Order: sequence, then structure tokens, then C-alpha cells
Amino acid sequence: MSRIFVRGAGAVSPAGWGVAALSAAAVAGDPLPLRDLPRPGWSVPLRIRSVPPPPAAPACLAHPRLRRAGQLTQHTVVAALEALGTDLAEIQAGRLRVGIIVCLLTGIVAYSRRFYEAVLQDPATASPLLFPETVFNAPASHLAAYLGAGTINYTLVGDEGSFLQGLALAAQWINDEPLDGCLVVGGEEMDWPAPDALRHFSRRAVHGSGAGALYLSATPTAAAVELAAVTDSFTFTLTQSRTLAARNMRAQLPAGAPGELLCLSGRNLSRFDAAETAAWADWTGPRLAPKEIFGEAFTASAAWQCALACASLRGGGLAAVNVSVVGGSQQAIGARFIALPSREFPMPDERNQS
Repeated sequence: MSRIFVRGAGAVSPAGWGVAALSAAAVAGDPLPLRDLPRPGWSVPLRIRSVPPPPAAPACLAHPRLRRAGQLTQHTVVAALEALGTDLAEIQAGRLRVGIIVCLLTGIVAYSRRFYEAVLQDPATASPLLFPETVFNAPASHLAAYLGAGTINYTLVGDEGSFLQGLALAAQWINDEPLDGCLVVGGEEMDWPAPDALRHFSRRAVHGSGAGALYLSATPTAAAVELAAVTDSFTFTLTQSRTLAARNMRAQLPAGAPGELLCLSGRNLSRFDAAETAAWADWTGPRLAPKEIFGEAFTASAAWQCALACASLRGGGLAAVNVSVVGGSQQAIGARFIALPSREFPMPDERNQS
């Protein structure tokens, strides 16, 4: 199997638009401010962390396929384009073939809520124009249309761990399909049914929204990091508890060493974090738990974990990052990213001779 590299990362989060804003908030370490979201029929609002308005409207949103698209699609596309960087023009020109994997849990909540509200009020007037935006694969379809990508395109529906499953699938595609790279995006959007549902599991949980993306390729660049491993997916079953699944996942990742970071999926909710906390009890190095800062955004949270892992490695000073995801309902799965030594890249005179 060829080696797999992360050529770029993108993010839209409650910290703002871009990986730089995500990283700055993670370095500061303070939970982002909460805001109120009205819930119909309640006098007390839900407390959330949502994506702030962009400093300026992203130019990509003027594309015909994106003008009426919902916030989930918009965040997905913006995060993906940041990850692609300068390769975007090559993809749109048809000179690079890129696969697309979009990972979701709640899907397009806002348009679904609007459509079914209209159906309940008066089925005869519910707009069929809204319905296509309620399906899970709408963001992946819009992203492919914007890129002009006619290659393989999947939507994975599952808990947070599905994003890491997406990374493993992307690596397989790059090895087995005639692809130059693959985009893996995790996204979740904000509307009252999602934080209302989350509240049934914990009154202290805070819902977040946004998207994160990694752009994988078999060809490294000077800014790349290596996706060194994705563990097996250890599902929660009658015979494999969440604690056992987390322990088995942890056993497939290397032990900590100086200069390595652990990026956790913990929510600062002891009842839900206990399995992951126990699995990593022997880790002596630094730790980071993005959900404590940005809120619970399911697949987007896992994407932010991986984007922060790559940003930390590019910043220097770290040799590797272990990413641990113990999902809310399905699986424990992990990944390892490592910094590439300078010798991985040819010197200018070597490139000229090749």
C-alpha cells in the first residue's frame, strides 16, 4: 500500500471560518461563548455554539448550485475548498481526479425541519423544491458539481467515528482507484431539532455546528503530514462495551512519546467520557479535547480533531498526534498523524534533474 499524505485541511467552526481561527481557539483553550437558540413551544431557549457570519461572503456561494443550498452544504464546500488550496484550479480544469466522501450524522436539519413543518401545516402547499435539500447526499452532490468532479462520491452516515472511517476509505480509493486524491469532509448544521435531541442525552451538552475537511493524496508537499494509521472500527455491542471498544482502539495506536499530542473526543461530561478517559489513562503527554471548546458537532467535531492534529504538526515542535474518537452511539476508532522530516522532499536541484 502506498503512503497517504494530508495535503490540506479546512474548517468552518464556532471559532470562525478557516483552520487558523480553529487553531487559535484551540490554543487559547477557553470554551467559546454560548448563545441562545429559541425552541418552539418553550419559553427557555437552547444553548448552543454556532458558526458566526463570515467576514465577507465566500465567492463560491455565488455558484448556481450553492445559491439556495443550506448552511450544511455551504460549510462543507467552504471547508473543502480551503483544504484543496491551489489544487482547486487543477481539479476544475479536469487535470486532477479527486474522490469525495462526506460524513454526516444529523444531516440537513434546517431544510428537513422547514419541509416537514410545511407538510404538517398544509401538505398541498409544501414546496417540492425544498425536498431535494433534505436528503443526506445533497452536500456531496453540490460539492461535486462545484468542483466538476465526475469521480467516485460517497456519503457516510454515522456517529463521529464515520469521519475516520472516511479517511480509511479514502486511502483505499487512492490505492485502488485511478484517483489523484480524495476529499473527506465531516459536517453538521444548526437548527433546533438537533440540540433539542442532544439535550435528551445530557442537559449539560452543548451543540455545535460547522464542517472540517482533509485533502488526502499519495503525493506529499512541503506542507503535508502523513496519515500513518487508522485503527479498526470497534463497534459497541452486547459483547463489546464502550469501555472495551475504547481499550481495543487504544491498543492499536502507539504509546505516547515526548513531542506527541493526544487529541480526544471528550465532551467534559464524565458519564460519556469515562470509557475514553480510562483507555488513555497512561498517556503522559499533552492532551486536547476540541469538543470542550467548540461544542458537540458529531462528525464535524472529529474532522476538527484531525484538522487540528495536522495544524499542530505543521506548526513544528510535535512529531506525531494520536486522534481518539469514541463515538456517541456506534464505535471507537483512532488515527495517527506524523510530521514528515525534511528529507522526504527533494531539494530544488533534485527536482530539476528528475
